[in-house]
Amino acid sequence: MAQEKQIVIVPDFLTVRQLADIIHASPIEVMKKLIANGIMASINQQIDFDTAAIVVGEMGFEAQSQSAIAEQEKEQKRVEELTRKWEQIYAGEKAENLITRPPIVTILGHVDHGKTTLLDTIRKANVAAGEAGGITQHIGAYRARHDNRIITFLDTPGHEAFTQMRARGAQGADIAVLVVAADDGVMPTTREALNHARAANVPIVVAITKVDKRNANPDMVKKQLADLELVPDDWGGSTLMVPVAATQKQGIEDLLEAILLVTDENEFVANPTGTPRGVVLEARMDKHRGSLATLLVMNGTLKRGDVIIAGTSYGRIKAMYDETGQAIDEATPSMPISVLGLNEPPQPGERFERAKNDKVARDLAVQRVEEKAVADREPARTFTLEDVFARFQQGKAKELNVILKVDVQGSLQPIVDSLKQLSDKNPEGIKINVLLADVGGVSESDIMLADASAAIVIGFSVEINTAARSFAMNHNVEIRTYNIIYKLLEDMELALKGMLEPKYEPKTIGTAEVRALFKIARAGTVAGSYVREGEIRRNARVRVKRGGQIIADNLTVSSLRREKDDVREVRTGFECGISLDNFETIKEGDLLEFFVMERVN
Repeated sequence: MAQEKQIVIVPDFLTVRQLADIIHASPIEVMKKLIANGIMASINQQIDFDTAAIVVGEMGFEAQSQSAIAEQEKEQKRVEELTRKWEQIYAGEKAENLITRPPIVTILGHVDHGKTTLLDTIRKANVAAGEAGGITQHIGAYRARHDNRIITFLDTPGHEAFTQMRARGAQGADIAVLVVAADDGVMPTTREALNHARAANVPIVVAITKVDKRNANPDMVKKQLADLELVPDDWGGSTLMVPVAATQKQGIEDLLEAILLVTDENEFVANPTGTPRGVVLEARMDKHRGSLATLLVMNGTLKRGDVIIAGTSYGRIKAMYDETGQAIDEATPSMPISVLGLNEPPQPGERFERAKNDKVARDLAVQRVEEKAVADREPARTFTLEDVFARFQQGKAKELNVILKVDVQGSLQPIVDSLKQLSDKNPEGIKINVLLADVGGVSESDIMLADASAAIVIGFSVEINTAARSFAMNHNVEIRTYNIIYKLLEDMELALKGMLEPKYEPKTIGTAEVRALFKIARAGTVAGSYVREGEIRRNARVRVKRGGQIIADNLTVSSLRREKDDVREVRTGFECGISLDNFETIKEGDLLEFFVMERVN
């Protein structure tokens, strides 16, 4: 039996010396092999992969391209992500029962680049003859037909809504169409939309709009997108880019054809006979008809009369309508519908499923309400770098998602390259996956993307706007800021090794003024106080100020009372009695500052 050749990984370009090192041969021997094949090369001269492969083969090894392997790994990762996207929708389904379903498409891009016009043109072109008035209601999605195949379009406001659905656990779309105007080119919002689509691991088709304008320059757009690693198929890349003039109805058929080509490559599936499940797109309270919800059926066949539950909303479907307003009795996978009958409007992005009966749905809704109430009472915990390492040790995480924002272009690539080197140092450890790397301050859109992707936001010498900071606090997204590159990299290296210690700083939450003192048996000195600002809490720490100077710090509260009742907190404008552990020298006029230790990194 022939002995299997040892595989060696070879870069796309390398010197003769580097090749010799890889195969543990002398450079002279490698040069002789090259000369025998008609190639004259010095020891420090670069050769390409194909040339190196010839030598490797003759030396008894098998060469594999480093870039090809990286591309295969990238594609494998994308396939794994695609199969996980809808795993909760298709939970329990057998592979043999899954059949192809129509693709679900979202259109993303800059606000003035023709998204709405493109959607309207596609929609009007697909209105069946005889439908009076065409589309009679807006339900957030509609279907188009091309070559006797159906495509479902989501009429979402933009990449923020797309990402909010992901943050709620719903993928939102199978394919993203990135709209870029030929007369305007790539804008900051375009890059944002592209990053959001990439983070969702969805295939991307580009619609180059407004090509009918006098100053249109499609090649400029292609060059800008190629710089963003979105290389056009006619330039040897893999991204389909279609020129479109929506107002002239030019290129619409080509765009639909491109979407179907991508669909055939990815094969989106469902089980029409399985349990009906899907996603809530929109919901509102209609003053005449009650709760009206727009649903996107992803699996099974939903029928009028079915009982469904979506989050804490539930009910029996009394009526069902398609996007034209026509009453229907059932909806199959990838079909958008409006339904009546839920007890309250569900949240967009919630998953829905059919329940066995009204009682089961009601009991589950009550259980979810109770779980939510408990969760709301508990302090929210931020997803941190330490969490990532802990999840990695448990086998639940393989990579750390990072969103990087820097002050200037010159800092961007060095930091990205350094993060990649950190990741490569430990092939068996956590991998760093930079979802977004861009210049500019940390925005709300960045935090939304981090929330949906379980990512850490890193800012280097940049500002964090108020909306972003507020969103991060409400959604427990960790933002880490740096002004020194080596400190950033040091923290990341420690985090990957599980050695990064969290840092905390005191945060003042309220101030009380001592107005009277009382001696009470067994309680000691009680300070009758007035809360001047913020709120004071029994579980907070206290520092005592007198004449502007701190005379005692890090004290604990032994009791906090309002009138005769023990209380947990007292807010601005109220009076209370405060006792401090191991501090009896308090005086009238002292200020009591209450503080908590808040994590800063």
